[in-house]
Amino acid sequence: MGRRRKRAVKIVRRALPELYLCPSCGKNTVKSTVSKKRERAVVICSSCGLNTSFPSTPGMGEVDAYCRFVDIFYEGGTKEETVVE
Repeated sequence: MGRRRKRAVKIVRRALPELYLCPSCGKNTVKSTVSKKRERAVVICSSCGLNTSFPSTPGMGEVDAYCRFVDIFYEGGTKEETVVE
């Protein structure tokens, strides 16, 4: 009598998206880049042209930069670091 084999549990890891939803035009065209050498984060919508550049913190990723961009947008973009074309 042999014993039954256990099933291998596959863990599916989701990758982070490269393009995000634009809060202004509603399209999935926002690209976020974080430059560690320049210590700047740049977030640009390729559809409507909305863009923002702000200083990044150590350990900041593209998702964190996008979230900060959305926060700045919904605050009204009153900060001096926001550039809207």
